[in-house]
Amino acid sequence: MALSQHIPDVQERRFDLLRVPMLGRFLKQKHARTLLQIPVFIVAVVMVLHGIFGPQISPKNLSTVLTWVHFRGVLILVLLVAGNFFCMACPFMLVRNAGRRLFKPRWNWPRALRNKWGGILLFAGVLFAYENFSLWSRPLWTAWLTAGYFGIALLVDGLFEHATFCKYLCPIGQFNFIASTVSPLEVAVRDHGVCDRCQTKDCIRGRRAAGPGAEKFVILQRGCETALFQPRKEGNVDCTFCLDCVHACPHDNVGILSREPVAELSSNALRSGIGRFSRRVDLAALAVFFVFSALMNALGMVAPVYSMEKWLGSVLRTEWQPLLLGLVFVAVIVLLPAVLLLPAAAVSSRVSARNWREMLLRYSYSLVPVGFGMWLSHYSFHFLTGLLTVIPVTQSALNDIGIYAFGDPMWTLMGLPLRWVQPLQMGALVMGFAGSLIVSWRLAEEDAEDRVAAIFAPWAAVDVVLLVIAVWLMLQPMDMRATLMAG
Repeated sequence: MALSQHIPDVQERRFDLLRVPMLGRFLKQKHARTLLQIPVFIVAVVMVLHGIFGPQISPKNLSTVLTWVHFRGVLILVLLVAGNFFCMACPFMLVRNAGRRLFKPRWNWPRALRNKWGGILLFAGVLFAYENFSLWSRPLWTAWLTAGYFGIALLVDGLFEHATFCKYLCPIGQFNFIASTVSPLEVAVRDHGVCDRCQTKDCIRGRRAAGPGAEKFVILQRGCETALFQPRKEGNVDCTFCLDCVHACPHDNVGILSREPVAELSSNALRSGIGRFSRRVDLAALAVFFVFSALMNALGMVAPVYSMEKWLGSVLRTEWQPLLLGLVFVAVIVLLPAVLLLPAAAVSSRVSARNWREMLLRYSYSLVPVGFGMWLSHYSFHFLTGLLTVIPVTQSALNDIGIYAFGDPMWTLMGLPLRWVQPLQMGALVMGFAGSLIVSWRLAEEDAEDRVAAIFAPWAAVDVVLLVIAVWLMLQPMDMRATLMAG
């Protein structure tokens, strides 16, 4: 079967970022990714150094301010308007690529570990450490966390071939893969007819030439390291926007194309490198974790959770923070999903021809937009209310090393007032809620054309519950962490 028959439409009519004058030409340059990574790497190094040697007061240290206020806010906004461009500019891969010039990885990642479970555990570990150790208030610990991230990426990809760390382990990468399902851009082929006629498949194999001496070949341009064959690729899951496929394609047939946000969440097509969503328990678990960890991350910053931990401590007669926080984590990330999703799957399976397990897997992805709305609402709160805090912190850091050209730190600079930010937060929640309803409805249409509403209803109810909880959360007084207004 011709590859074009898998996706019948020709993509050339869609907006293509790589055909935008100047920007497109820049992104298509072979070293464009490196040029994007270098300034991000420099900022990361400055953050680490200031975290170690600078003042150990979080609102006055670049490590905590840039990490917990600005980076998270910029990340979620870029994912919303464009896609996974952080992975494109990832500074960890700059160090990893430099390391691979010195030593080549020898092993393949074990088959039993080629899933998202490791990434989920590391994702959960970072969120737990953030709350348990109050990382937003510890510049030194934040700096070592960043440095450790570089070290782990270098170690894993120094031992194992391909993009093992990115695809299976990186917590930021797993977050980005799921979040970018709501993005309006994707890396995709322009014309599937061209792919039908292609004999070399360079987009995944890479461009090669005969090697010197005993070497059979040398790679001139690597192909996709996350094993996404472009003609059969759909959506953004596992795509790091590295553009290796763009540089490898001999026909200039791969672009960064526009698409309908959230559409990939309702598709159960067979995807290269991923398979079918309905058969990926680990990927569905990542989607569910993405949603409910958004609740947990916000809950950790409001007074009712502090009261809950105090109550648990009195009941269990302990003040050991890791245990109390761990119980809250289990309640929000394990028990709450079970209470909401299992009944919804059971009710909807009675109407459709699918069993409850398959319904649970399929409809778990429908929750991603409302989860994204929660992350967006939360992170934009910190980012927008602390937007200008980087200016005095940078002034102070420069003063500390004897550079006074930018004046004394203007510590009164903060960001947008809460009365401006809160409507934007509510808008983000409503937008995510609407996206989840759309995905649920489309899935229900596929499952039973004559009883769509009956299948849709229990999942819509779950979305409503999540929206109500999220709105309540965002209306609570929230800690202004890593800023001078921190509570």
